[in-house]
Amino acid sequence: MINVINKIVLNTDGGARGNPGPGAIGIVVQNEDRDVLEVFKRKIGKATNNEAEYKALIKGLELALNYTNGHVICYLDSELVQKQAIEEYQVKALNMKPLFKRLKWTEGQFKKVEYKHVKRDDKYQQRADKLVNDALGKK
Repeated sequence: MINVINKIVLNTDGGARGNPGPGAIGIVVQNEDRDVLEVFKRKIGKATNNEAEYKALIKGLELALNYTNGHVICYLDSELVQKQAIEEYQVKALNMKPLFKRLKWTEGQFKKVEYKHVKRDDKYQQRADKLVNDALGKK
């Protein structure tokens, strides 16, 4: 299904209870009109919040490949991961380097990928956050 849709919009979120602790990811795949194409949630085992954010972003890009290899805009509420993804910040933590490498490899499957930081109260980001909490079981 490559290039069926010109532009995909992702909202991804990851979280861990305890940091590190039980982690989960939540992803909302949308077209550019923000119509939901797919939602995804999954427990990921023990993780830090940042590891969970990376895993959500990577999985989101993998899901986006089902719709296009063109343009993807990724919205996430982790400013650290967003700044590392655009290479404004270096990835210094050893546990994050393989995730960053995987992200960049996955990004290379597309013609264009943008990473945008969004506040947690953004209505689209709240959908991804709810998926994380649903996967973890609400506290």
